[in-house]
Parts: sequence; C-alpha cells; structure tokens
Amino acid sequence: MTDQVRNSGQEPLPKIDTSVPHSARIWNYWLGGKDNYEVDRVAGDAFREIFPGIETGARAARYFLARAVRHLAAEEGIRQFLDIGTGLPNVDNTHQIAQRVAPESRIVYVDNDPLVLAHARALLTSTEEGVTNYVDADLREPGTIIREAGKTLDFDQPVALMLMGILGHIEDHDEAREIVSQLVDALPSGSYLVQYDSTDTSEDYVAAIQQYNDGGSIPYILRSPEQIARYFDGLELLEPGVTSCSRWRPDAAALDLPAEVHQYGGVALKR
Repeated sequence: MTDQVRNSGQEPLPKIDTSVPHSARIWNYWLGGKDNYEVDRVAGDAFREIFPGIETGARAARYFLARAVRHLAAEEGIRQFLDIGTGLPNVDNTHQIAQRVAPESRIVYVDNDPLVLAHARALLTSTEEGVTNYVDADLREPGTIIREAGKTLDFDQPVALMLMGILGHIEDHDEAREIVSQLVDALPSGSYLVQYDSTDTSEDYVAAIQQYNDGGSIPYILRSPEQIARYFDGLELLEPGVTSCSRWRPDAAALDLPAEVHQYGGVALKR
C-alpha cells in the first residue's frame, strides 16, 4: 500500500470539539471503533437505552455499503467512487472494497469534520494502481464538491455517488432532494447513486433521535421510507428497490441481521 492520499488544500485542521457529541464519532462507537470520546460514548449509551436496536442498524448499514460497493465494482464495472459524508474509517472502507475488486479504482471521500480529516491523512491509503483522495467540504456545497472531486475523478466516465446516512443532517427535505439532484446532474450516464438514511418507522427510534437532537448536537432528521425513495427520482432503481438495508441483496455476513432495520436505502442507475 502506498500513501496516495491527498488533501485538496492541506489547510490546518480546525480544533476538534470534544464538548459536544458528534454523530460520526457516536456511529464509530456503536460499530465498536475506538475513535470517539467520553461525550460520544455517554450520548451513544443514552441513545441505546431508548432504542436498543441501534447497533444492529449500524451494522446493517455498514454491510449495505460493502455489498453495494462490491456489486458496483465487480458486476457493473464502476471504477470511480465519490463518498460524501465519509465518517470515521472503519473495517472495509469504500476504497478498500473497491480496490480489492479493481486495484485501479479511484475514490474521493468528502467530509468537513476535523477528526475525520485527521484520520483520513493517516489511514485512507491506496493501491499503487489507484488513488484515494479526500476533500474538506460541506454537503450543502455540491458545486464545490464536484469541482474539487474533479481533480481526481473523470466526470466523463461513470461515478458511484455515495450518500450514506448523511442526508438526515439536512433539515429540510426539499433542500436535501435539491442537493442530491445537483450532484446527480453532474454525473455522466452510467453512474449510480447509493444512498441510505435512518427512518421514522420506530417510535423508540424517534424518541431517541429527539433526545439526541435536544442535546445540542447537529440535528439528524428521520424520514419515511417514501421520502428516502424520492432521492432516487428520475433514476432506475436496482432490485430490490428502496428497502431495509439488511434486505438489499443480503450475503452471508448479513444472515444474523433481522430482515427489518430502521435504515432504508437503495442503489440506482443514471441512464
């Protein structure tokens, strides 16, 4: 593995705020990671007391990412991935899965959390044949994302756009749909959208999210499966459509997961 990771600007990273829990660090905690702080673990435990199924949902979402990337790389021939809202590195990140199938794959991660960016510099390495890059940008700036990602990716060739558990941070659903639309519009035919978010399909989940949002963290908005499906408007959904993450083309790793989790997603083709 060679260190092919680059920051588009190499600006000094802002100070990490450890006084307020952060969703990426809490998610890391639920997945068994070590890149979190006491404030995140306290918030994660409080969430789990109200909604005990959160760790199962986190694993289901992670396995969905792995299966989707593997399918696109192995079966659809995708060699470029734009992963926005990267989160903290964990086991089998997007670049590792894609480059395991096709070492020449090019991956751009996008996030604006200083801890995520600090870890990217150290951990998100690449094969010699491919490239792993990352961009410090906000989801609400799709033009900036496309411009900076274009320094690594060829937008004349198909790209897999990945929005994994991130659109819930856009409080207005119409705004979230418009962001997706702008990003998809920048992609050529033959590209794919991979997306999931957490749903309002459990009263306990809704209560746990309300407590989390009231704690001063960046709010996360649960949406209905129907609202999540709207992100794929104008695209051709792959079977089985927008569904519980554990039901999307399950493999052996997902056999111990319940059929229904409260994270819904899908994969769709841009014709």
